[in-house]
Amino acid sequence: MTKPAAHLETAIVEQDTHPMADLLRMDRMPHIWCSGCGLGTGLTCFIMALKETGIPEDKVAVVSGIGCTGRVAGYLNLDSFHTTHGRGIPFATGLALANPDLRVVVYSGDGDLVAIGGNHFIHSARRNMDLLVICVNNFTYGMTGGQAGPTTPISAKASTAPYGSYDYPFNIPYLAIASGATYVARWTSLHMRRLKNSMREALPKKGFRVIEIICPCPTAFARKNRLGSGLDLMKHYHDNSIIKHGADPREADIDMNGKVVCGTFLDIERPTFRDFQTENIATQLGGE
Repeated sequence: MTKPAAHLETAIVEQDTHPMADLLRMDRMPHIWCSGCGLGTGLTCFIMALKETGIPEDKVAVVSGIGCTGRVAGYLNLDSFHTTHGRGIPFATGLALANPDLRVVVYSGDGDLVAIGGNHFIHSARRNMDLLVICVNNFTYGMTGGQAGPTTPISAKASTAPYGSYDYPFNIPYLAIASGATYVARWTSLHMRRLKNSMREALPKKGFRVIEIICPCPTAFARKNRLGSGLDLMKHYHDNSIIKHGADPREADIDMNGKVVCGTFLDIERPTFRDFQTENIATQLGGE
């Protein structure tokens, strides 16, 4: 067999190298996410956004809790922590306070962040902790059997709600803003460019920032509700998403048959927890 030319050998090597291999733990691939899941899309957006900000990799830490989304921390080739269920924000708070030079990102799911981790979420927002929280919302506990969660839409079926869930779900942008967040945005995993731009915008900012990603779960959620494949869900997002920057978050509820309101709902600045802490220490020292 004739040996390929040198330039062809180079091309073959380059083709076999993942374009994001520098920020992924390739020894942990292939990942465990299901076909049609939007988690890989969101992770791609995050890596692209981080590269575009120019923030040094050793100045970024990623924290996650338990669940499908929690695997993100393990797949990223960054300083990362895969913590206990619902406790991503407390771990991240310790990192941010101990090392203010770090850009600390909490990357987890709706069940982890606003169910068992809900108190940490609202109080971290109230204090305006210097954290970026990326919440992947797939409306279900995807890893543990498809139970109904705090964001499951009214009438949606789940393993624990075979006739439909009738607990009123959280509206995450409204919850975040009402609790004190300074940057709040929502996109679906279909909106790759806009999601990447939002992450790039939020990463360098200070304060408690929240980006919600509406993400298809073709296995645990779509099958129960006969919504089709991951591609069918993406088409649904294409046909039923409305971009309204600055919209009143009270109008951003999600139901099974309504529109998904996307965009940047809030982008303001106010003193962070550390700003108040530093000011208070300076005042006390000045008074001695």
